[in-house]
Amino acid sequence: MEIPIQIGFRGMDTAPEIEEMLSRHLKALENRFGRITSGRLVLTGPGQHHRTGGLYDVHVQLTLPDGKSVAVARTDDGDERYSNLHFAINDAFKRARRRLQDQVRRLQNQMKHHEPLPLGTVARIDPSGDLGFIATAGGQDIYFHKNSVVGPMADFEPNVRVSYVEQEGEKGPQASTVKLVRKHRLR
Repeated sequence: MEIPIQIGFRGMDTAPEIEEMLSRHLKALENRFGRITSGRLVLTGPGQHHRTGGLYDVHVQLTLPDGKSVAVARTDDGDERYSNLHFAINDAFKRARRRLQDQVRRLQNQMKHHEPLPLGTVARIDPSGDLGFIATAGGQDIYFHKNSVVGPMADFEPNVRVSYVEQEGEKGPQASTVKLVRKHRLR
C-alpha cells in the first residue's frame, strides 16, 4: 500500500483485538488485490438515537489506481446483527472485498462483453403462419418457427427487421429468440 490506511474510532474506545482484526482484514484485501493506494476506515460505536441505537457503523473507503475508489458503509438500520462489532466488521469487509473485486476486474478489462445479436430481415412467412425465414447480412436464409418468436407471430411479416440467435438445427442453421427490432418496413 502506498499510503497507510487511516483508522478512526468514534464513540468507542480502541482495543488491541479490534485493531488486530482490522489489520488482518486490510492485509487480506491487500494480499488479494495488491493495488490499493490508500484508504480510510472508521468505526462508530452504538449511538443513542432511537433508530440506530445499539448498532455499530463500519465505513471502509479504499482508493485504487486511476482515482477509482471502493466505499462501503452499513446501510440497514433495522438489522440487529450490527449490534455485534465482530459481525459489523466482517460484513463490511466482505462487501468491500466484492466491490474491490469488481473494480479490479474493470481496471483489468475482465468484465464480460456480450456480442450484439445478429440482425436480419424477415424474407418470407409460410402461408400456415407457423414458420418463416430470415435473410441474414451474409445473404443466407435461416429458418425460424413461431415457437422461437418473442411476441405475436402476426407482427412478423416480410421486410421487418429482427434480431435473433443462430443455432444449428437438424437440417442446418435455424434462428431462436427472434425479436422485432422495429415495426417499420424497409424500403
